[in-house]
Amino acid sequence: MSLKVHTNRCKGCGICVAFCPKQVLAISEIEKVEVVAEDKCIQCGQCETRCPDFAIFVEK
Repeated sequence: MSLKVHTNRCKGCGICVAFCPKQVLAISEIEKVEVVAEDKCIQCGQCETRCPDFAIFVEK
């Protein structure tokens, strides 16, 4: 399992960060989403479902 963030699509809105129940994601210094604790991911898919720009994917 892994999380993939397409930074070219990400506008750094933070919706995925807000909905992540395990705080796996954060906004980076360049105002894009980054994975900071992938080992805590429970594959709930909230990040993927909530992203308005289809910039993050849960790959199983």
